[in-house]
Amino acid sequence: MTADQSAQAAAVSTASETTVHPFSRLKSIFGGSIGNLIEWYDWLSYSAFSLYFAKAFFPGDNQTLQLLNTAAIFAVGYFMRPIGALVMGAYADRRGRRAALTLSVLMMCGGSLLIAVTPGYQTLGVAAPVLLLAARMLQGLSVGGEYGTSATYLSEMAAPAHRGFYSSFQYVTLQGGQLLSLIVLILLQQVFLTSAQLDAWGWRIPFFIGAGFAVIAFYLRRRLAETEAFEARQKSGGNLLKLLLQHPRAIVTVAGLTLGGTVAVNTFTVYMQKFLVNSGGLSKSASSLVTAATLVFFICLQPMVGALSDRIGRRPILIAFGVLGTLASVPLLTAISHTRSPWTATALILVGLVIVSGYTAVNAVTKAELFPTEVRALGVGLPYAIVVSIFGGTTEYFGLSFKQAGHEHWFYWYVAGCILISLLVYVFVLPETRTKELMKSS
Repeated sequence: MTADQSAQAAAVSTASETTVHPFSRLKSIFGGSIGNLIEWYDWLSYSAFSLYFAKAFFPGDNQTLQLLNTAAIFAVGYFMRPIGALVMGAYADRRGRRAALTLSVLMMCGGSLLIAVTPGYQTLGVAAPVLLLAARMLQGLSVGGEYGTSATYLSEMAAPAHRGFYSSFQYVTLQGGQLLSLIVLILLQQVFLTSAQLDAWGWRIPFFIGAGFAVIAFYLRRRLAETEAFEARQKSGGNLLKLLLQHPRAIVTVAGLTLGGTVAVNTFTVYMQKFLVNSGGLSKSASSLVTAATLVFFICLQPMVGALSDRIGRRPILIAFGVLGTLASVPLLTAISHTRSPWTATALILVGLVIVSGYTAVNAVTKAELFPTEVRALGVGLPYAIVVSIFGGTTEYFGLSFKQAGHEHWFYWYVAGCILISLLVYVFVLPETRTKELMKSS
């Protein structure tokens, strides 16, 4: 990049801070966040309702084995995320953040609709789980592109002094999607349907709802403003993957930063609902209520921790997560597995979520601040998706496998070990990125 180009980018950046009206900025952040919530509702409804539809696709009487089969398909959906991150990240860096966000939500709509209409094993035989797998693969492609693009969009759209605060809304809406799926589940459990009806056909309702929500998200995202950072970028006609490989330290940092965080997030949010039933001894309805209550608290934490990172930096908060997560995971999970009280379980999970917020509130903006504009969506999304597909998508599968083998406590040490590896990255590799200028190109 020449001196003239650097000066021009800096001038555009300075101008953007004063010419973008705060209301317009907030409108764009709101629109992007709502679309993100709907995407994650669709993605996480699979986990929330798997306790009910597992037997529809996988016959047998062993609940743990049925959940293992649904968890395996859940993991395969995660394995599609690197492909989605590669394709959609490159698309976002070439065609724009808005175009990629709009396309990803259409793919999610198709996956949800396929799950909603697919007959069970008794009707289709082995074709039923195959179609379930195909639907999750399509959703995996969608959500693989969603993370990097939405993290990039929110980071670029936010005012530099409040980037941590506004970017934290990615996890507000991510966990909001899970909370929304749990609210739907609780309403179906407590108000509208019997347990037998949920087992028989009621589990299909949230996927029909998700397909409808995705249509709304498509409309919202078509009306989003493009970020000024993308509009002002230095266009490159070369291979984006080769350009990305010019930033090996940033790639390794994103991977290491993600490892412990994705395992911790999936343990204390996505897997926790099943863990409370299968290991803690709570009923399905009690587990849903506990998970929903803790998620409300978790969501409220995100903006506060994000705003704190704007004052003290991203790195101290990530280090705090690494230290506390390494030390507390084993005793917390052990205590949760032994409790039979919903109130005690709630208190223990809340402790875990306070710790995990040190990762969730700042990880997206930290990753975005590591890369130049022309490969930011790809750089944020691809290494993240690879690590999440290997470790995040298999978290509950490992938890259930260790339980099936009679050594569930090994899983608790696995969670602590993954967080420890990330802690080493936070301490020895990760630079402080809070003051990074996002308008600059490489």
